[in-house]
Amino acid sequence: MTVQRMDNVAVVVDDLAAAVAFFLALGLELEGEAEIEGLFADQTVGLDGVRSAIAMMRTPDGHSRLELTEYHHPAAIEAAPPAPHTLGLHRVMFAVDDIDDTIARLRPHGAELLGTVARYEDSYRLCYLRGPAGIIVALAERIG
Repeated sequence: MTVQRMDNVAVVVDDLAAAVAFFLALGLELEGEAEIEGLFADQTVGLDGVRSAIAMMRTPDGHSRLELTEYHHPAAIEAAPPAPHTLGLHRVMFAVDDIDDTIARLRPHGAELLGTVARYEDSYRLCYLRGPAGIIVALAERIG
């Protein structure tokens, strides 16, 4: 089996501190915060000059995570809030045991890489690809 679990769901926000406060009030726990930039970020998401701040929120049972992302560059694109039945979302990430095999199996179903498969330190290989209804599906393969 290639998919190990759903790793997290990401939401792009315009005020990271306010979003963290909201989800803390909801009952999620703050797992950590980080500034994200560099070649691996550009390669993963298929944009140039990515600089963002993230906060990783975790459900109390520790099984589910929500990544809140505030883009500093390029600026986030404004959009009207979608109705509940609007197609698509930012992205859903899956941990996989073989990223290349997974991409090969998804391509016949219309999957297209947004950037390239990027390496994050000695920890992960990552990519974003366009999936059904235009959603972004991210894959993460633990390495090392």
